[in-house]
Amino acid sequence: MTSSKNREGAPPRSAARLAAVQALYQMETAGQGVEATIREFQDHRFGSEIEGVQLQEADKTFFADILRGAVEAQNRLDPYLQRQLTTGWKLSRLDATARAILRAGLYEMIRRPDIPYKVVINEYVDIAKAFFEGDEPGFINAVLDAASKEARGDEVTV
Repeated sequence: MTSSKNREGAPPRSAARLAAVQALYQMETAGQGVEATIREFQDHRFGSEIEGVQLQEADKTFFADILRGAVEAQNRLDPYLQRQLTTGWKLSRLDATARAILRAGLYEMIRRPDIPYKVVINEYVDIAKAFFEGDEPGFINAVLDAASKEARGDEVTV
């Protein structure tokens, strides 16, 4: 999975979010476990060069938190995601990249109240825009916005 847009110069937390989405995608498609994936990214991806492109240095602790958290909370995240879909649609019909973006974003929304909800939404919509040119960024924005109202009602002002 590669992004169509380069996030060159991204702050370490933004780079960690992008890497977490890539790692979740990789885990789903390759069946690799969370700890092995964390080690792979930390040892071989962050700050390295792949195909002539210098990868950003990421906040490794933040990356590992998102990855572990999204995996551990997946049994709570996926039913929420399923409720956001049109009747008759299954979560498995969503693109694997979109699922990864939503799982990571929902994890932060629900379990990381130290990060403002607007930051969570903006970061993951930006990631979605890096991978999709169609309706997906709007869908991701809508799901995360709805989640913010549910999970952070006291923080969200209407």
